[in-house]
Amino acid sequence: MKLLTASTSGASGRGDTRARILDAAERLVQQRGFNGFSYATVAAELGVTKAALHHHFPSKTALGEALITRYSERFAAALEAIDATDPQARAKLAAYVELYARVLREGRMCLCGMLAAEYETLAPPIRQAVLEFLEHNESWLAGVLEQGRADGSMRFSGSAAETADSILGGLEGTMLVARSYGDPVRFEATAARLLAGLTGEQGARS
Repeated sequence: MKLLTASTSGASGRGDTRARILDAAERLVQQRGFNGFSYATVAAELGVTKAALHHHFPSKTALGEALITRYSERFAAALEAIDATDPQARAKLAAYVELYARVLREGRMCLCGMLAAEYETLAPPIRQAVLEFLEHNESWLAGVLEQGRADGSMRFSGSAAETADSILGGLEGTMLVARSYGDPVRFEATAARLLAGLTGEQGARS
């Protein structure tokens, strides 16, 4: 389920220029951060003029909003797919962790996690979009945790919402640390311990 990275390889035509711009900008954000690239960077990579970029996205804020919208839609689709294919709470949580692991293996970070790290420097519309992404993930996680608590497959103290907040923060933070070491296995091991703590399966791996 490769939904958190986008590719329009093979696409052609004027209507695809916008998608190509978004693909390039998304990869740059996931690798460098939103402040780590300019329109000139994207234009040079795609072999287009900066004017072409401004035609589709008048400002970098507009580009950022479009990036988050598209990424959030893909992430929401990924969560819907998990709900449809993994009826058990533990399986859902493991599949959720795998979404992050796959992105990290490609040398990238969660788009909104990178933006959250730059939150204070972002324009208000982008800040709001980042918060909405995080809140949607926390809400979904809380639902899975409630399911797990109800069927006895998960144990945790406090509310499901509080635990969901801890899980999301833990995964995003662990991604940053693992990337610093260039070691996706470090993320996988930490995530496995996180799942084991919820399910009581010490040493389990997702």
